[in-house]
Amino acid sequence: MHSSDRESARALPSVIVAGAGIGGIAAALALAKQGLHVTVLEQAAELGEIGAGLQLGPNAFAALDALGAGERVRELAVFTERLVMMDAVDCGVVASFDVGDAFRARFNNPYAVIHRADIHTAILEQVRGNPLIELVTSCRIESIGQDEQGVTVTDSTGRAFRSGYLIGCDGVRSIARETVVGDGVRVSGHVVYRAVVPVAAMPEELRMNAPVVWAGPNCHLVHYPLRGGELYNLVVTFHSREQETWGVTEGSQEEVLSYFTGIAELPRKLLSLPSSWRRWSTADREPVDSWTRGRITLLGDAAHPMMQYLAQGACMALEDAVTLGEAVRHCEYDMQAAFALYQRSRIARTARVVLSVREMGRLYHAAGVERLVRNELWKGRSAAGFYEALAWLYDWNVANCLAKDA
Repeated sequence: MHSSDRESARALPSVIVAGAGIGGIAAALALAKQGLHVTVLEQAAELGEIGAGLQLGPNAFAALDALGAGERVRELAVFTERLVMMDAVDCGVVASFDVGDAFRARFNNPYAVIHRADIHTAILEQVRGNPLIELVTSCRIESIGQDEQGVTVTDSTGRAFRSGYLIGCDGVRSIARETVVGDGVRVSGHVVYRAVVPVAAMPEELRMNAPVVWAGPNCHLVHYPLRGGELYNLVVTFHSREQETWGVTEGSQEEVLSYFTGIAELPRKLLSLPSSWRRWSTADREPVDSWTRGRITLLGDAAHPMMQYLAQGACMALEDAVTLGEAVRHCEYDMQAAFALYQRSRIARTARVVLSVREMGRLYHAAGVERLVRNELWKGRSAAGFYEALAWLYDWNVANCLAKDA
């Protein structure tokens, strides 16, 4: 039966997507591409993204292409030449791997960096052009309920939204997650400061077309170019000496400097560049074996929040969105079956990323003898060996996204 015949034979399910971040609008687009009517509820008054840059692996480009936003993202992204890790204590090169032609040939897609607002806008352009998607802003969700016929979402003003199903894309502090799983966040104690600086302020010796990690004891710095090299994204992370609670606040240069006393002068130069900082006290959650309950399922940070050490948070949300759309197609609009297939296709993979991220954070922040071990790990490793070590992550695409038993 052709999709047009199937659509005429029965009314397709309607869906609410809670949250209009990258994962939420990607999910809306993926479901609308399958013919479903989607209502996106966003608490902010205007749609957009806060933050600075993010990194896009080949798996993210595979997802973006499936969503129809890949070409636009490529126009806005900066394609990097290498992935580099430096020792922030002695300025030695720990690892440097080419992500040019050979990398693209291996994974059929590039490695790139982009401003978070730019990728959000690229997907949002597709969303705004789709008549099946309704965007509702200034909608802070207070409660979610479900019965045998559908899901009801009530916002802080008392408005009620009714639909057949709900996709929770509402981040680490997810109301949908509280409804479905009810677990607590795991505050990491790792604090992230993010800023964007103009290229003119960047020391010339640090103007590299690469995501560069300066790994230090209990801390690290990252920098890479954005928007055609006009800006540089700067991220610093440290283990807080305070008892942290999850949240985002304004930061202070004094706090940052107090945590980076044991690093060399060259990377330390970066800390005085920003005129303002945003401070993230980070959190993740323990992986779970189910994030679906009845007519509600979760996606992105609501399903599998992770720290930043593999630069895969947005990438995983994009994968989730495409996989969910493919599951709906494969299950011929049986949403309960589609949710089960989507979850079965994503649980182990995203859990592996969450746990790998934690281990990568340990490597980045190694001190003492662990630092020496870390610096030995990549010695003599070829680019091809590096690619194969990451094949489990970067080989994802729309053709292999569903569980093999589908």
